[in-house]
Amino acid sequence: MQKIKGTLIPIGGNEDKGIEDDEMYTQDFIEDGILYHVVNEAGGTDANIVIIPTASSIPVEVGESYIKAFATLGCENITVLDIRSKEDSESERSIELIKNANCIMFSGGNQSKITNKIGGSTIHKILVDRYKNEKGFVIAGTSAGAMAMASEMIAGGSASESFVKGAVKMYKGLGLIPELVIDTHFIRRGRFGRQSEAIAKFPNLLGIGLAEDTGMIIKNGNDFTVIGSGMVIVFDGQSFTHNNEKVLEEGTPMTIANMTVHVLSNGDQYNIKERKVSVLPIEAPFI
Repeated sequence: MQKIKGTLIPIGGNEDKGIEDDEMYTQDFIEDGILYHVVNEAGGTDANIVIIPTASSIPVEVGESYIKAFATLGCENITVLDIRSKEDSESERSIELIKNANCIMFSGGNQSKITNKIGGSTIHKILVDRYKNEKGFVIAGTSAGAMAMASEMIAGGSASESFVKGAVKMYKGLGLIPELVIDTHFIRRGRFGRQSEAIAKFPNLLGIGLAEDTGMIIKNGNDFTVIGSGMVIVFDGQSFTHNNEKVLEEGTPMTIANMTVHVLSNGDQYNIKERKVSVLPIEAPFI
């Protein structure tokens, strides 16, 4: 199996951009924040960063907010690639920007917009190729941008209808990390139930629930480290002793037995292939 050389950074949404005065952010933006880690992984403040706000309903405003956030960190080479159609994904400008970027940053919004307008395009193929083959190439994404990284992508589903079959809606993502199903805004929006159903549907995959202002740095397509001020919830269905998802009619309450759930926080590590947790000592500092 080919060893992945690039880096993925999925983020749970509402990450600190250095402009809010909010008690939920417990880390220094310049030295510890998630976007600092994105810049660091991409090679530092000289990195060529391309923002793709395709998922957003207000792409211009979202693009401007990221320009300000990355500028606060000292970055100068920041470009917004506003893709609003499949044709935009085939333009020469889009192709050149993706070829020359050190870091791609997908915004939040509606993850289906990303796969509908970018999935299967020339720039999608370039993204996959560069991620697989180029050390130091970073693909980051927040909220919808994180969820779209998977192959089996959560496209929607109400938390109030959780734990009944059909509460989660699935769609095909960009396939950057096919071993995972990623959900975001996980704690604040109460999405435990819909991730549980997603893993009941795909018990060979790992479910990842990302809290807000929380992310993962995924190296080699396998090893991740938690960053940010919140938690990452890992759902492992490999030890299921009962899972009746396949035989139920939609709207019927589900039974899932012996699902393993890990709650990880800043600095903790996880091996996806071995499904093994490495937890930092309690006295360890934030990273």
